[in-house]
Amino acid sequence: MKDINTVNAPKAIGPYVQAKRTGNMLFVSGQIPVNPETSLMPEGIKAQTEQSLKNLKAILEEAGFSMENVIKAVCFLSDMANFNAFNEVYAEFFKDNKPARSCVAVKDIPKGAMVEVEAIAVID
Repeated sequence: MKDINTVNAPKAIGPYVQAKRTGNMLFVSGQIPVNPETSLMPEGIKAQTEQSLKNLKAILEEAGFSMENVIKAVCFLSDMANFNAFNEVYAEFFKDNKPARSCVAVKDIPKGAMVEVEAIAVID
């Protein structure tokens, strides 16, 4: 197993790594919408979704994977009323390869974020 970390995504805020690679599989930890350059979060669900997915993409790329390799995503929203707006942005990142997905509302997300996305990717 290999730890994956990149400066192009926010540092882990707890005792975990950004991702773990084993063989042809990559397990990416949940990504909240923290901009790795400024350490700030944008406002609004669409901007937060975009930043979370940019962070996810940066980690995938650091490990030699792409969004095309994602087979499963788990998405957490602080308010299910944001589901449609979240999906609009999410669809832009997964145009040709739509992974299996779960999307649930949760009480709280770290740092008061509105969204968090984690993923599993595989290279055939």
